[in-house]
Order: sequence, then C-alpha cells, then structure tokens
Amino acid sequence: MKWQGRRRRSDNMEDRRGMGSSGKVIAGGGVIGVIILLINMFGGQDLQNLAPVLEQFNDGSGTQTERTLTSEEVEQGKFMNALLVDNEDVWTKIFQENGMSYSDPKMVLFSSRVQTGCGNASAASGPFYCPADQKVYMDLGFFDELKTKFGAQGGDFAVAYVLAHEIGHHVQTLMGTSGKVRELQQGMSQAQANKLSVALELQADFYAGVWTHYNQKMNQILEEGDIDEALSAANAVGDDAIQKRMQGDVVPDSFTHGTSEQRKYWFMKGYKTGDIKQGDTFNNAR
Repeated sequence: MKWQGRRRRSDNMEDRRGMGSSGKVIAGGGVIGVIILLINMFGGQDLQNLAPVLEQFNDGSGTQTERTLTSEEVEQGKFMNALLVDNEDVWTKIFQENGMSYSDPKMVLFSSRVQTGCGNASAASGPFYCPADQKVYMDLGFFDELKTKFGAQGGDFAVAYVLAHEIGHHVQTLMGTSGKVRELQQGMSQAQANKLSVALELQADFYAGVWTHYNQKMNQILEEGDIDEALSAANAVGDDAIQKRMQGDVVPDSFTHGTSEQRKYWFMKGYKTGDIKQGDTFNNAR
C-alpha cells in the first residue's frame, strides 16, 4: 500500500502503547483471551456486556511499567495515522455527496490493556469500536495473531481493511443503524439476534470496500496484492473458518459476523461499486 510522504497528520489518534496501566480488566490471555478475541473480532461489541461473565476469571492484579516505543513501533504509528487520515477524508467526501455531515472518530493505539467508554479491555479483545466514546481501539499485535493463528496472509493492507471495517461501525453509529439493530434485538431469540449481528458486520465489511474504492480514486493507494491481503483477512475471520479451526464443526445459528465467503463478497461489492446505497445486508445477507 502506498502511504508515505503525501498526507497531513490527524489529531484524532492517541498512542497509548508503552504507557503504564493498572487495575481490573475484562480478562487476560490464555483460553479466556481467545474467547474474547473470537467474540469481538472486528465487532465493535460493548465490552461491558462481557464483564459479568468473565469477571470470575480476572483477579485485577498486575501493573505495567512505561517504556519507550521502538523505532518499528514509531513507524507503525505513522502508518496508522496515515490510514486514519484517509478514512477521515474519504468518509467526509461520501457523507457530503449524500447530503450528510460526517464527524470523525478517534483512534487509540494500545498494548496489553486499555480503558474505554465501553469498559476496560485487554489486548485479547482484538480491534474494536466503542460507540459510547466513538473511538476505535487497535492493538497492533493482533495482526501477528491473525497471521500465525488464523492463517491470514498478513500485510499492510490487511491492517487497512481491519481499521476500515471498524470505522464502518462508526458510520453505522452516525447513521443510526447500530442503534436500530440493538433495539430490534431486544426480545428476540439468540438465533434471530445473531442474524442481525451478521448483517451489521457484513455491512461494515461493505463499507470497508467502499472506503477502498474511494481511496484508490482519490490517492491511488493500491499496490499489487493489496486486495488479496484484505480478502485473506476477511476469509480468516469468517465465523465458519473460526469454528472449524477452534471446534471442528460449524453451527450457523451461532454466527455473529458472517461466513468467510459472505465477508469477502460484501467487501468486494463495496470495492467494485463504491456506492454506499448498495450495502443493504439486512435484506440481502447473501
């Protein structure tokens, strides 16, 4: 992905990596960490909903000492800031074209643990969006896990796809889609509520594709293999792929994010059309 040397810097990024922290978090690593990772994978879930279930596994002990970021981490921060700028510029343009006003989300880079408007989280939560404070939280160590544990191809555009997906949840918050889904889920069976969650996630994948379409037109950011990196990441985190890897069988009624094929399809539909109005995953999850 072409990203260096042409962008302004965004003031909407906060880098908390290497900062000291203490106090109770939702969970640490190990088996519980893997569970949270799978629950929250690109999900923007409200972490407070998980706290009562997982509280018993966490003793709240342990602290971190502050440290200086490595040169590699500094470069990663510059890359993430460039991605954030591109998301700001693209979504401002899209909203203007559709007669709406866009407000930027914040992005927080963290390692180990972080305090959010949706509760406290550990790095095991994976990347997520918190609607309560309208911030995207990114632990960049997740992308090593995505490659080594979930078989994704890796690469810089896999990171771009994940961030664009999370900002897709911010777009849903601004449009009122997320709030409507939460209202509809009240009183539904778990299987019915899961279907709405799948539609919400697939729409965020679609928005990631729309962002890619616009960003390519505006900035010519794509290099050979970039789209393959995004598709590989989408494939790796499909519910069916995760369930096969973790438990050996697939339970469709338990899906919350969509299959690998669905996630790839909706990303590509957004990328090919660039039309935000074609992302009705609720009436056509495919």
